[in-house]
Amino acid sequence: MLEPVHAGKAAGAAGSTGSWAEYLILFLRIMAAASLVKGLYHWAAVCGIGAGAAGGFEAHTVAWQTATVFFAVIDLVAAVGLWLAAAWGAVVWLTAVVSMAVVEVFFPQIYGGSLFVVLVETTLLCVYLWLAIFAAREKPA
Repeated sequence: MLEPVHAGKAAGAAGSTGSWAEYLILFLRIMAAASLVKGLYHWAAVCGIGAGAAGGFEAHTVAWQTATVFFAVIDLVAAVGLWLAAAWGAVVWLTAVVSMAVVEVFFPQIYGGSLFVVLVETTLLCVYLWLAIFAAREKPA
């Protein structure tokens, strides 16, 4: 017979630390929130929210418009997948992270080529890989 699913920890495990899988899920949820904010930021740029009279979406280059629409869509899709901890969510998020780093490094004319953004994206990618490897090494209970 199947045991019921419990949202919290058992009473005997109150003082124990979390498993790597739990840390990975927490990281994915945090990245889901960050991806949601990034996606909404890009959609605000598409809709012209916060832009001046002459600084709307149409005033930018086609490359900027294309990249902004791409990240507006992919960040929100990644946010949903990450929040659900679905396998495709991490794949879409990794695609968005690598794409942003590539755009910043190889196409600096689009968003300005910020090395800080590349450093942050690379750090998040490394943290994800580290957590995923340690979570995969755990033995099932």
